[in-house]
Amino acid sequence: MSDTRFAVALELDAHGAHPAASAASAAASPRLLASRGAAAERFGFTAVTFDDSPLPASDLPRLDAVQRAAFISPLTSAIGLVPVAHVAYSEPFHVATQLASLDWTSNGRAGWIAASSGSAHDAAAYGREALTDAELERERHDVIEVARRLWDSWEDDAVIQDVATGRYLDADKLHYVDFEGESFSVKGPLITPRPPQGQLVVVSSAGTVGADVALVTGADRAEITDAAARARAEGATLVWAEVEVVLDARGVSAARRLSVLGPWPEAGRLRYAGGADGLVALIAELAASVDGVRLHVAELDVDLEELGRAVLPALREQIGFRSPRAGETLRGVLGLERPVNRYAATAVKEFA
Repeated sequence: MSDTRFAVALELDAHGAHPAASAASAAASPRLLASRGAAAERFGFTAVTFDDSPLPASDLPRLDAVQRAAFISPLTSAIGLVPVAHVAYSEPFHVATQLASLDWTSNGRAGWIAASSGSAHDAAAYGREALTDAELERERHDVIEVARRLWDSWEDDAVIQDVATGRYLDADKLHYVDFEGESFSVKGPLITPRPPQGQLVVVSSAGTVGADVALVTGADRAEITDAAARARAEGATLVWAEVEVVLDARGVSAARRLSVLGPWPEAGRLRYAGGADGLVALIAELAASVDGVRLHVAELDVDLEELGRAVLPALREQIGFRSPRAGETLRGVLGLERPVNRYAATAVKEFA
């Protein structure tokens, strides 16, 4: 790993993390989604994330998270795009292919939040039995592992485009992954070339084997510090803290905004309500133990502007936060090296 840079990611799903924000509005239109993504890039966020569930939350039509990220990708040039893709009831080969395609369309700015759901309702919709927590974790490990193998199943120079011989690729540089898991098997190779990043940035909850970024939660800074230490001990390369935010904005205090919005059920995340200066101080404190934060704001139409106007500029001054630039990959922005292709590396060792 090269020099790690502090990340500030923003959850861009729906109209905000507070239930009342989305309950009072129709689903975010593609135009609104594009506008918010462009605003997040203009303000300088490291990445935006896109939440999702195995089943639609309502009868209204809705693009899944990977499709939403793909929609935004040609409309942006620097910000990272990190959708949720669930592992339990999706076809692993298709998940790996969709995510590789997203990395191509975004020129290397894609990540993946590898999530899982074990509810009986979700399982029944797919004609499956509900999985236990242990089975879900095993499935997540297997899907991450097979996705990583599939992304490596094309060597970087497999595409040769030799007009004289009419050869598009060197078949010797495509590899079968031959994966056998508990509930599925994949032969491979992938149907798309190796992603620009080699491997997408994989984000998941702390303790997930194979993830690049561990998401940790805690009710206060001390709990997050402890959770981050455990995640690193379990092998996490980078750690991001989950933080819920409602700011003083547009002349209205955070407390007043919350009183109007109503109850905000606890999700186990650190929650901040107050002025921009206090949030900057909190993030600066967290930077001593984590490599980034993912912000879940109460109302996107209000808090996004305040974060961009008052929080990110102050973080640049206080902790050296740096926004991504056009042409950088998400791995590069986070200080993660581009990994060597496992199959190419094996071939070199075999014939050295």
